[in-house]
Amino acid sequence: MNLKLKLLFRDRIGIVADISGQIARQGLSIVTTEVVTREDKAYVYVEIVNDAQLRPKEVLLEALKKLSGLIDIGFVDTLPYEERENRFRLILDNISEGVISVDREGKVTTINKVARKALGCEEKSVVGKSVRSLNISDYHILACLEGAKFFDVKKTVINDNGRFQYFSTGRPILDESGRIIVGAVEIAKDMQEIKKLARSISEPTQVSFGDIIGQNPAINNAISFAQKIAGTDAIICIRGKSGTGKELFAQAIHTASDLSGPFVPINCAALPEQLLESELFGYTGGSFTGGQKKGKAGLFEIARNGTVFLDEIGDMPMGGQVKILRAIQEKRVRRIGGSEEIPIRSRIIAATNRNLEQLVEEKKFRQDLYYRINVLPINIPPLQERSEDIPLLVEHFLFQLADKLGKNLQTVTPAAMDRLLGHSWPGNIRELKNVIERAAILTEGDTIDTDAVILDQRVGPENSFVRSPAAGDVEKDQPLKLLMAGYEKQIIARVLKESKSIREAARILGISHTALMNKIKKHQMKAAT
Repeated sequence: MNLKLKLLFRDRIGIVADISGQIARQGLSIVTTEVVTREDKAYVYVEIVNDAQLRPKEVLLEALKKLSGLIDIGFVDTLPYEERENRFRLILDNISEGVISVDREGKVTTINKVARKALGCEEKSVVGKSVRSLNISDYHILACLEGAKFFDVKKTVINDNGRFQYFSTGRPILDESGRIIVGAVEIAKDMQEIKKLARSISEPTQVSFGDIIGQNPAINNAISFAQKIAGTDAIICIRGKSGTGKELFAQAIHTASDLSGPFVPINCAALPEQLLESELFGYTGGSFTGGQKKGKAGLFEIARNGTVFLDEIGDMPMGGQVKILRAIQEKRVRRIGGSEEIPIRSRIIAATNRNLEQLVEEKKFRQDLYYRINVLPINIPPLQERSEDIPLLVEHFLFQLADKLGKNLQTVTPAAMDRLLGHSWPGNIRELKNVIERAAILTEGDTIDTDAVILDQRVGPENSFVRSPAAGDVEKDQPLKLLMAGYEKQIIARVLKESKSIREAARILGISHTALMNKIKKHQMKAAT
């Protein structure tokens, strides 16, 4: 075991030389020397090789006590550089990022606990060896030795410990003059930890525009428009198919508006007409049998200084439409059985998956209410019109599910992704989320393949016309592309025949009016029904 000494001197020139000479005369070798000066004192720390026990400790101490200016001397268990290294190691092993550093020759000098776990190795087995001996996906860190830098590069490591995905940043370690003589360091941030951190610093129920995933121009235009009008107090109407994320948009608008009150969603289709008024506007005590004795505040009151979200307003009964219109026009409500006019101090956002214009024509939706709520319409495209967003949404859902299910981050195979991209998604993003969650649950490992991607067939009276072609219907001499085109044409023809208008047919098929018109033109069909 080596000897470690601490010597205190009155500061003077030649202290280290005198110590080295005296130790050499004792036939011993110095491993390290460190000098710390404070005012007129010099603290000298020395580590001496003493494997062969050439000199007893007492003999060494007596020899060193003869040095000029010595004030105190004694043995210590830990030297300052060891204390620094221990603190440094403790910090490195308790951060959530993986850290690897190499010297100028590309040999590993540091690897912390997180990196060791991800790579499935022990510190003693890799320190001092080439970084190329590690099981990592690439060796970008070696390029840093030539001055290169990289930031947030997405990487994946697969080993017996599982699958690890992370963002990696690397840079050279420079000396004071800016030369790369020390080495390089790479820091890896685990993707799951980033997600957890993001959730921990945000309110659980708060949704922002950053939570809306997509790069399709139509969805980005909708987001940009929503951001522009979020700060106004005008009524907004969000239009889109079921499952496209209308409530998500409404919540993001509420968050961006900085309103101090709550976000209060109301499903207009789910409220029976006889309960609509009491739920929306409230009632006083004793107004009717079965009511609360003290009365009850309506949802418009509860949303004071916040947002009222009227979801599925297109399915609201005509009687309810009259009451909503009066509340919007007068900006006041009155509880059932009460006489006091209560001011509405909340933002109103409406949403519908119905064709309001057609409903107005059919006298199923009030025209005056339509003009009131359709001041600032936001149109959300269906998922089949933004298929390039499917891989982004899949990755987003898998991130969420990994934490929820307690699994490693899963990925989908190219074949499974092709299956997802080929689906029409009548249920839109809600359907995609359900399919991915089911696939994640059914898959034991980290890779989701086609067998786990179960796409529900649409059922119900609207789709009773859809049937898969029987084996006998398939003509062996026809290529798949022509067979599918013919099958599509048959479906469209049948829906057009059973629908009152092209818009109704498009709604039944789950596609936009424009998309259906393009298909009619493609198959050279008659547009009139």
